[in-house]
Amino acid sequence: MLLFIISEVMFFFSFFWSFFHFSIAPNIGLGFIWPPKGLTVLNAWNLPFLNTLILLTSGLTLTWSHRALLNNYKSLKKNMRLDVLFGLFLTVFLGFVFSALQFFEYFFTTFCINDSIYGSIFFLATGFHGLHVIIGNFFLFVCFLRMVFYHFSSEHHLSFEFAAWYWHMVDCVWLFLFVCIYWWGS
Repeated sequence: MLLFIISEVMFFFSFFWSFFHFSIAPNIGLGFIWPPKGLTVLNAWNLPFLNTLILLTSGLTLTWSHRALLNNYKSLKKNMRLDVLFGLFLTVFLGFVFSALQFFEYFFTTFCINDSIYGSIFFLATGFHGLHVIIGNFFLFVCFLRMVFYHFSSEHHLSFEFAAWYWHMVDCVWLFLFVCIYWWGS
């Protein structure tokens, strides 16, 4: 799983490399300016910032769920089990809200994927991130169902650990996307 996450980080690194290559030294085709002339880019402090807060909150709720699982899930204390389930439910819900807001953002963006290199990099990087959020959400939902049916204990929950690693990788990638593409790149 660690090698898989490293490969995913390198996948996103290629998008950042491309973004910085074109944004630091824009060529004549871009009018020597970044973002290219004629594009109205998104304000980073509106919907993208809200999405950042939602995704970071989902990381906190996942950590809350994980800690509750490690701290007495085996003893089946009712409040700890509810903490695990509720924290994971909130994480899945926030992941769904993030995806819905990302779709809403795409729907109302004034540029598209074929509007210069900016549009291509923007939609490829954020779109693949959105795909990773959806995959991570499915992963976490399966873990939620397994917790409902008592498939996990404080000693036996490897797939939950892997789902948490994956989700935190998705969180970190989004932070870089927000800072580089939404904030610095606009």
